[in-house]
Amino acid sequence: MNGLQGIIFANEDRAGLKELVGPRCSASIPFGGRYRVVDFPLSNMVNAGITDVGMITHGQYQSLLDHVGTGKAWDLSRKRGGLAFLPPFNTDSSKNIMPYRGNVEALAGVRSYLDTIRHEYVVLTDGDLVANLPINEIFEEHLKTGADITIVVGNDSFEIDDGTYFELDQDNRVREVLVHLRNPRGHRGLDTFIISTELLKNLVDDCTGKGQYSWRRAVLQAHKDDLKLHAYIFNGFAAQIRSVKEYYDRSMQLLDPAVRADLFTPARPIMAKSADKPSAYIGPEGKMINSLIADGCHIEGTVENSILFSGVTVEAGAKVDGCIIFRDAIIRKNAEVSYVIGDKNVEILERRRLMGYSTHPLILAKNSRV
Repeated sequence: MNGLQGIIFANEDRAGLKELVGPRCSASIPFGGRYRVVDFPLSNMVNAGITDVGMITHGQYQSLLDHVGTGKAWDLSRKRGGLAFLPPFNTDSSKNIMPYRGNVEALAGVRSYLDTIRHEYVVLTDGDLVANLPINEIFEEHLKTGADITIVVGNDSFEIDDGTYFELDQDNRVREVLVHLRNPRGHRGLDTFIISTELLKNLVDDCTGKGQYSWRRAVLQAHKDDLKLHAYIFNGFAAQIRSVKEYYDRSMQLLDPAVRADLFTPARPIMAKSADKPSAYIGPEGKMINSLIADGCHIEGTVENSILFSGVTVEAGAKVDGCIIFRDAIIRKNAEVSYVIGDKNVEILERRRLMGYSTHPLILAKNSRV
């Protein structure tokens, strides 16, 4: 799309994700059997014809770099423009200085990059948003309404940790910007915005001069009366991966065919790095019930209400129920696991019984042997 640049914030600081972000940032968490979370914002932008995307990293981003690479899987490996990684400007952990404290400070740290943007408008989004957004349609509405900032909001009742909520008038103009609510109300913000490049640079410069760093406080709350903030209401599936509970609950929703059809619409395909694995194998005694099984899996036992990523092995007699198992894990003979999130290369030994709860799934760290 001519006139639109993409910027993705690949945040690290999501305390609610615990062990899931130990070896990675939230944007590179595996999701849905074959994807990483970052595949969704990248695909949203590419499906809208965006060819220039800047990805602002925070910390623990080696996994993200390995996955995204040059952006070839999303057709972003280009001689001009394409994908640009923007590492944090300050990593002096010995002085307890974070790379940045908020998205405005992150943008200030790549201020010279903002000057190189050759498009008139920018779409900003967090890298931990799982949704299939019609960016073209959102941009058209932005232009039609003459908004200074268009804010994408959800239309479901799912509450998230530390979310931003918006109260709207009858024309979908923002009346109130609400944060840190004990009882959320209004529409849940999806941390996706469209703004002109010039206004973005002016806001970043103004906030930097005042020592402000928070986008939602220094920009959205502070300017809700003097800028035209318009909301685009998105009615589809939208998950913001901020906690283990949300990650588990939202992943399990993919077992519903209607949810999968909404998220993976053919009109806007979700692109991902290929796993280069053969087709999954289900043995003569193997059973797969209401589950998502990726390529390269070898199933001799029983898998029910679960999501298995590529290369997972479930040996004979093993039972897997209500679990999310990442790549190349092995569940040995006669083991039983329920409500478990197993990271990459986990091995569960013979006859072991592991049980979490649907409200508090048990997390097995990467490369662990239980």
